[in-house]
Amino acid sequence: MAFYFTRDHEWISVNPTVDDVTATVGITDYAQAQLGDVVFVEVPPAGTTVEKGKEAAVVESVKAASDVYAPVSGEVIEANAALEADPSLVNSAPETDGWFFKVKLSDPGQLEGLMDADSYKVYLEGL
Repeated sequence: MAFYFTRDHEWISVNPTVDDVTATVGITDYAQAQLGDVVFVEVPPAGTTVEKGKEAAVVESVKAASDVYAPVSGEVIEANAALEADPSLVNSAPETDGWFFKVKLSDPGQLEGLMDADSYKVYLEGL
């Protein structure tokens, strides 16, 4: 699996298969730390089309509400239902169990503009 990151602190884990490319999307550990205790997450349901750079989900914490942007365009194939019952998964496991949604990419070429883990680390050091 390949991991990519956005400047808005979303991560995407890509799982290439024979027929298509699917990916899992969430927010980074840095993002959840900035938000504080997450109390609510709204994710797009399966069948929703998301567009790269556009609002795809909402996360609310005790500090603020924040939009989560789609790092790529495609069709949502699964939403993380566990977040509805336990939004704190975003804090305790932001880059694993706290994922937001899975998407079938409409254009895998959109991954080219995203950062790899090393580039994201350098980006964070500059903040």
